[in-house]
Amino acid sequence: MSFLKNLFKKDEEKEEKKGFFESLKEKLGRSVGEEGLFGKVKSFFLGKKIIDDELYEELEDILIQSDIGMEMTLKIVSELEKEVKARKVENPQEVYGVLKDVMTNFLVKENTGLNVNKPGLNVILVVGVNGVGKTTTIGKLASKLKSEGKKVILGAGDTFRAAAIEQLEEWAKRADVEIVKHSQGSDPGAVVFDTLQLAKSKNADVAIIDTAGRLHNKNNLMKELEKINKIVEKQIGEGISYESLLVIDGTTGQNGLTQARVFNEVTHLTGFVVTKLDGTAKGGIIFAISEELKKPIKYIGVGEGINDLREFDVKEYIEAIFD
Repeated sequence: MSFLKNLFKKDEEKEEKKGFFESLKEKLGRSVGEEGLFGKVKSFFLGKKIIDDELYEELEDILIQSDIGMEMTLKIVSELEKEVKARKVENPQEVYGVLKDVMTNFLVKENTGLNVNKPGLNVILVVGVNGVGKTTTIGKLASKLKSEGKKVILGAGDTFRAAAIEQLEEWAKRADVEIVKHSQGSDPGAVVFDTLQLAKSKNADVAIIDTAGRLHNKNNLMKELEKINKIVEKQIGEGISYESLLVIDGTTGQNGLTQARVFNEVTHLTGFVVTKLDGTAKGGIIFAISEELKKPIKYIGVGEGINDLREFDVKEYIEAIFD
């Protein structure tokens, strides 16, 4: 795991040079640049002389290409036309501001914060397919919560991959939190049970549990998550809500929406974490999953550094991409 240790060291060095308060717009990089969704949209309106059907049709093409998807695009453009008429907008350049308002309304604004402040043990179940940054997200969350003064324990519930257990161990060391792990191939339910038992015995504030990301067999995934859900409810009290976060790779586009649909069927999702928005992600998937599943985006990943997992603030995000 020397590679991970070196990566962590490099991340920390980068963070010291750049500083914590680097703007969100700079972090989002390409998604708001000339080649990204909102860079293209802004330049598109600047080149228009009149508001007509052709304008809306061309805008649809840009939005579809930006990972927003056909269904979501049609909703946005339909609402945009209504608002433009209602506000009696005649200048095409002013349509950009109307679009900003319309798209803001498609983002869930309630419960975007992490619900980990109730008395007793708070549980965060983290789900998602392999390769989306799930384990890294858990490590960064653990570090954030520990820095806030919370006692955190990690559960290495992804027993399918040995690398997942080792990676989570490295994050536990880095965040200076305890971890519960079993051998590769062991029962994930047993890991969850032991994690919650240890967390309760040590009066921990938060237990964060990793899970396997095998989406190719939905039935097995459903059975496994149902079993884990029962264990959690039995340990923390039936009827007490806990966070169930789906991690989505922002570069996967509409495939991320498909993942969200499946995981929402098999577990009671409370929100999403969208990672890799600093790379080649176009950013449109945030609107699609928020609108279709009516669940909030809780965090976005805008870099590899430990401070690059940011709480999702609708206003801040919209201001960054529509600047």
